[in-house]
Amino acid sequence: MKKIVFVLTGLIAVTVVNAQSLDEIVKNYSAAMKTDKLSGVTSIKITGKMSAMGMEMPMVMFMKNPNKIKVTYSFSGQDMVSVFDGEKGYMINPMTGSSDPVELTGEQLNQVQNNNAFKNELLNYFQKGQLTLEGEENVNEKPAFKLKANLGTSPIFMFLDKGSYMLVKTSATVDQMGTSMNVDTYMTDYVDIEGVVMPKKTTAMANGMEAAVISFDTIEVNIPMEDSVFKIN
Repeated sequence: MKKIVFVLTGLIAVTVVNAQSLDEIVKNYSAAMKTDKLSGVTSIKITGKMSAMGMEMPMVMFMKNPNKIKVTYSFSGQDMVSVFDGEKGYMINPMTGSSDPVELTGEQLNQVQNNNAFKNELLNYFQKGQLTLEGEENVNEKPAFKLKANLGTSPIFMFLDKGSYMLVKTSATVDQMGTSMNVDTYMTDYVDIEGVVMPKKTTAMANGMEAAVISFDTIEVNIPMEDSVFKIN
């Protein structure tokens, strides 16, 4: 009986330690990302470019606290626009043969919203009890904490650098036109612009091959930004 009690006590202790470890890791991540200061930021404007399939496309992003976002990519004189105006999401993609806005729903809408710097996925998962600590793993030859967002059949793995607590990699399996694909995304070159901490370079790898690279050239914070920026005419 004493052995059983001892074993159970040990298991409970291990569980508590793991929970405390996850709490501490997330706390340090939040501090590194200065999330307390981000809540006081009103707007963010980013210019940069995306390189994919041998093409380079200029990019402009507008974000307004708490949830508005607009992303525009320019290619061959045409603009591809994704926007969430705080209530609904839309996309304009002339490459489909039409310049009319199409309302976004489901996963497409989530993808647009998740690009918003004012929305922190990792903290959201933690607050919902969906985050677990899965050990450690090297990322770019440096040790990182491996966290798992338990989202049913499609979990997302997030890796935090052990030294800086910055998010340096995410890994997920996605369905692309009926085909399962492993997508690893790497975040590098972090900067702090007036309390806004973000990576200036993001590299997406699909099944081990480079799919796209997004790099930021300028980041402006707390600039005047009208709600009309996010309206689709």
